[in-house]
Amino acid sequence: MYDVVGVRFKKAGKIYYFDPGDWDIDEGSHVIVETTRGVEYGKVAIGKRQVDAHDVVLPLKKVLRIATEEDRIQVTQNKKDAQEALTLCTDKVNEHNLEMKLVDVEYTFDRNKIIFYFTADGRVDFRELVKDLAAIFRTRIELRQIGVRDEAKLLGGVGPCGRLLCCSTFLGDFEPVSIKMAKDQNLSLNPAKISGVCGRLMCCLKYENDYYETAKQELPDIGEKVSLHHGKARVVGLNILEKLVQVELEEEQRILEYTLDELIEEGAISS
Repeated sequence: MYDVVGVRFKKAGKIYYFDPGDWDIDEGSHVIVETTRGVEYGKVAIGKRQVDAHDVVLPLKKVLRIATEEDRIQVTQNKKDAQEALTLCTDKVNEHNLEMKLVDVEYTFDRNKIIFYFTADGRVDFRELVKDLAAIFRTRIELRQIGVRDEAKLLGGVGPCGRLLCCSTFLGDFEPVSIKMAKDQNLSLNPAKISGVCGRLMCCLKYENDYYETAKQELPDIGEKVSLHHGKARVVGLNILEKLVQVELEEEQRILEYTLDELIEEGAISS
């Protein structure tokens, strides 16, 4: 078992484990840690706890110290400077006629690197752009191409449901979403109705998918024939969310609705 704290570097970013060492660190506090990108400022999303070895990536990097008010001021200044860098870099992109769209700019806490996030349809030769930026900022420059889902996460916005985007408010990681999930939930397959602002399938299709998959295994298929005390019947409709089954009696040609439990009690399907 290892003592860890979970640190998040962005509002809805991924949580990374660090070794708290001898520091008394509470959830919600800010810390300075060493990452692969350099020294960073993060917020403790998970307080000190013990986890198994298979839940962490060893060796664990240590928390350097608890953040101070001076560190907070430094982060605020970094964000201000990043906005200025975004404007300047946008001008340079236009100057070089590059087919790319700048999305965000981020300074590492120690200002040893500036990261420019951009989207593009294909590969972009930005070597001359990097040279110009390095001459201006006199620090390490990294240009990172991201996808449309990452762009939506960085920029934020309001989804078709009228709420703030899940990806920009609480989703740490993107999970695979397929059109099969929409089919299983009997949703309209109109792309305009099941796509998010990023143009990809909405992340929320994943939320209830496990329930629908389990329920579909318990319920009979449409067209399946079942034996009831009323006589032989054929399944003609399903309400998966409420586990209701509509059946049509073969002799009387009328439709009845049963709950899953009622079908099990009648012996029409096995539990």
